[in-house]
Amino acid sequence: MGLLRSETMKFGMLVLPVQDAKKYVEHIGKETNLQFEDMNSRDMRRPYRKHVQRIDEMERILRFMFEEIGRSGVEITKNRVNEFLEGESYKLESVEAELQGLYSNFVKFKDNNATLTLQRNQAAEEAQVVSTAMTMLTGGGPSIAPTVDEESFEVSAKKPLVGADELAGRLGHLSGVVLKADEERLARALWRTGRGNTFVKFEPINEKLEDPKTGLPVEKSVFVIYFQGVGGSMQQKVMKVCQAFGANIYEWPVSASAATARHSYLKKQLEEKTSALDAYKNFMLVEMDELLRPSPQNPVGNSTIEEWRLFCIKEKAIYSIMNLCSGEIALRVNVWYPASDEASIHALLNKVNSGSQQGAFLTPDKGFGNSTPPTYIRTNEYTEAFQDVIDTYGIPKYQEANPALLTVVTFPFIFGMMYGDVGHGSLLLLAGIWMCRNSESLRYTVPALFTGRYMVFSMGIFAIFAGFMYNDFFSVGLQLFDSRWEDKNGDGNFTPLYDVTNSGGRGPYPFGLDWAWVGSSNELLYVNSMKMKLSVLFGVLQMIVGVFLKWSNAFHSRNLTDFIFECLPMMTFMVCFFGWMDWMILYKWVHPIDNPPSIINSLICMAMGQQDFFPFWDGSVEIAQMLMKFTVLAVPLMLLPKPFILLYQHNQSVKNKGDHELLRDEEVATAGHGGGHGHGEEFEFGEIFIHQIIETIEFVLGTVSHTASYLRIWALSLAHQQLSLVFFQKTLTMGLEMTFPSNGIMLYFMFAAWFGITCAVLLGMDVLECFLHTLRLHWVEFQSKFYKAGGEKFAPFNIRKLVTPTGDE
Repeated sequence: MGLLRSETMKFGMLVLPVQDAKKYVEHIGKETNLQFEDMNSRDMRRPYRKHVQRIDEMERILRFMFEEIGRSGVEITKNRVNEFLEGESYKLESVEAELQGLYSNFVKFKDNNATLTLQRNQAAEEAQVVSTAMTMLTGGGPSIAPTVDEESFEVSAKKPLVGADELAGRLGHLSGVVLKADEERLARALWRTGRGNTFVKFEPINEKLEDPKTGLPVEKSVFVIYFQGVGGSMQQKVMKVCQAFGANIYEWPVSASAATARHSYLKKQLEEKTSALDAYKNFMLVEMDELLRPSPQNPVGNSTIEEWRLFCIKEKAIYSIMNLCSGEIALRVNVWYPASDEASIHALLNKVNSGSQQGAFLTPDKGFGNSTPPTYIRTNEYTEAFQDVIDTYGIPKYQEANPALLTVVTFPFIFGMMYGDVGHGSLLLLAGIWMCRNSESLRYTVPALFTGRYMVFSMGIFAIFAGFMYNDFFSVGLQLFDSRWEDKNGDGNFTPLYDVTNSGGRGPYPFGLDWAWVGSSNELLYVNSMKMKLSVLFGVLQMIVGVFLKWSNAFHSRNLTDFIFECLPMMTFMVCFFGWMDWMILYKWVHPIDNPPSIINSLICMAMGQQDFFPFWDGSVEIAQMLMKFTVLAVPLMLLPKPFILLYQHNQSVKNKGDHELLRDEEVATAGHGGGHGHGEEFEFGEIFIHQIIETIEFVLGTVSHTASYLRIWALSLAHQQLSLVFFQKTLTMGLEMTFPSNGIMLYFMFAAWFGITCAVLLGMDVLECFLHTLRLHWVEFQSKFYKAGGEKFAPFNIRKLVTPTGDE
């Protein structure tokens, strides 16, 4: 029952000796639940900011080192939180000194790597330029006649282009390497700059070169540019265009023999640079290996660099907590803690105090002062996911009824009503079982699946249960028991085999829906009527439970005004109209009537005050008319008395107390008795009255719309059943209907198609759809009856949560 209301909280002051404050805070963060308040919020005094700044610099260094290690592709041992907390014994100064030394070395290594990579790239690029020159100078290039058009100027010949004496004296040339992605833009820029008097040829480099700055592979191409004239202004223009594109310029060989000699030299240079670069990378891997092995201080823990990262997180959090404390000789800070943990907190402080001349102590405060207690709801691994669903909508107010207690059951139950199918529910249950069995591997890799594993498991169980109730197994009816219907003549007219008059004969189908309805001509008519009424029945029941929780809030706060003039009229309105509707549904199910009346017609006559000529039994119309009077009377009781009672209480407080006490009491009275309309300001009758009008209208109209909204249970169930039926008929049924041996072959393909569609649609989109609609029914239709969600979540200082990966890293 710990989920029904938040735990009782206590407020107190924690006093720590300044010389041992860090030790106490660390033990508190590991072993207790204490939420610290900021004692320096007004003057923003942060005595330990320099320590935090040092750790910020250490974390920056660690991010740099993680990035460099990540480029090498080696694996870092992580996610050993328990081992870190148990075996960690690092010192801030020693870790800081090691990090700074490593950072200095890594920066030098990175610069050296960039220099070696640049030299190796230059050798490779120039070798590609010379190789291209060798091909062109020996006549290996393309052989086409010279052409000139509006877009390009191409000059080519069958014989060597530069080797001809008549061209060598008239053409200038420039060669180099540019990014492959810039080829077209460079050619266009050269054409426009040279006004058509340039010719450029590109040759892609097959090898991807590593960018020295980013370390990423890039694609480049060799280019050679020919232009009219040797030297002069044209060459300067071409040079500027190449520089604008970041091209690397290399000398173009003047002859084939010179190109061959230069290529041999560059090939040796490339081998030497590559060998030096490989040797450097191996050296870096050896240096990184020290950081990848567990630390000698914690041999069963994470990699050393990961241990340092967790250590920095822990230390930074501790000093941040100490920044919240005031005082110089002794640190003082206000704390919140659960009343049930008070004895363990004192025991922890006494244990740490042993052997110390000055110890820490906790002084409880009898009241809460001007602070609002935080909401602390203790959960376990099963209830955590359901509490997260509630907290996503809003945190419960302190000691307010918590919907998560009922949501643990109602959420998977309503989901099962929407998703009811034995087959699909079994697959969902298997997924939940797999999550539970592999929970430890999912804890750090996929935290969302780890948290929601029991929710998926529960939804699978309830989906199977509802599937048996609907007698639906992949759209096929299960013949679990003998049918209570028989087609004696074989003409499709079934006669009942059970006592339809309910006079003591044979009973109906023992469990769930009779399989004789599956495939019948009026299946949809009957099943839709049944599911629609079930949706309304459970919807009204859940809303009534919500009103009962509003009663519990009024009882807990001892608010007689809310109970008499809100809770009782709301329950009266709910039961006298919608409860009566549910009663008629149940009565019509269990009492055989020759000409059964329409429930909708009876409700219309009841609401409009018309004469109902088709009563359920003698006297049912009079009962309905009396209940309708109670329903109408409940509305003004919700609307009028409460604002005037609050006004009377305010006037009485004015007579009995002074102004300075009045303001304080008004804040408490308005927040406590105003049903959520108070804002801690002066009493405003008009504002309270308008708020009460809104509350009344919202409940009356909302109850009507919310009852209709529960029909989404029927709609989702119908959609699931029809989708399952269509997929089954268009795949497996078509395969089964083929003649032998085609059916045996096609059945394999049809099963693959059916299973793929089932996983994608019914186990993917439909599960998500049913989940979202179930979420809406709880957040809006159920919780609006009692839940204000105006609380502040209890946020204790917890080192384990701080160092545990969240999946966002």
